[in-house]
Amino acid sequence: MTLTVGVDIGGTKIAAGVVGEGGQVLARSRTRSPATDPPEIVRTIGELVRGLVAGLPEGSEVEAVGASAAGFVDKQRSTLVFAPNLAWRDEPLRDHLERELDLPVVIENDANAAAWGEFRFGAGEDVDNLLMLTIGTGVGGGVVLDGELGRGGFGMGGEVGHITMVPDGVPCGCGNLGCLESYGSGSALVRTTREHAATDPGAAALLEQAGGDVEKITGPMVTAAAAAGDAFATARVVELGEWIGRGVATLTAVLDPNVVVIGGGVSEAGDLLLDPIRDSFARHVTGRGHRPLAEVRGALLGNAGGIVGVADLARRR
Repeated sequence: MTLTVGVDIGGTKIAAGVVGEGGQVLARSRTRSPATDPPEIVRTIGELVRGLVAGLPEGSEVEAVGASAAGFVDKQRSTLVFAPNLAWRDEPLRDHLERELDLPVVIENDANAAAWGEFRFGAGEDVDNLLMLTIGTGVGGGVVLDGELGRGGFGMGGEVGHITMVPDGVPCGCGNLGCLESYGSGSALVRTTREHAATDPGAAALLEQAGGDVEKITGPMVTAAAAAGDAFATARVVELGEWIGRGVATLTAVLDPNVVVIGGGVSEAGDLLLDPIRDSFARHVTGRGHRPLAEVRGALLGNAGGIVGVADLARRR
């Protein structure tokens, strides 16, 4: 069996796993991310990968490594052009890691990697065209068209969280206004919940959990309250789903996917979030009532999706 290693490089942690040909994760490890020190990030990845390889059964051999991170990767899948949560600008990451590991390396955007993982081994393995949105602090995304990962002319495609939903709307971390990320992310859920909780008597139960301080309301607190039947919290999750569904409808007009996969931490709310997304998508998609409607599914691979996806991309390099 051919083995590859997938590495997910984040601002707070670095996770890695040995992945088999069928997408099975055979061994995993993680460590703190030295996010502000690029050379130390490379050394840390080297230690993580070597530790995993050393623990494999005798005779096992890793043939390549895939590494993913949030940010723009060039067309050659070699240079991390810009990473918002890491100290990388025009970083020749593939070269550094290949020297560190003495193995072939592929670099990929983290949401692209997760989309590929779901396409190959998860919620989209039965289709040829997939759109994935990862709903966490922000909104990431990846696109698979006719069985190929869509990276665009310069390698930087798939940034679905930065389509404009509201001209001159809420500021986004990317520097623009009114992006989907500003309305359809975990951060947006927290922001709007706090805004409503400051004046809505229906927020009393949630506010009590937060010790009476709206600034202590968190996303998991909102989704847990919604799951328990709290009407105020449920309304906030439905509002979030409405925005995401509108975004999916806009993207569908361009991409026409067979399946839309919703992943990321907020997606753990399950049908509490997925059903409002489905409803909003069906109401806003162009040609509604006269076209096949993509199925909206929850991601199946969880937080292993990026590791599995980028390991598979390394295998297919």
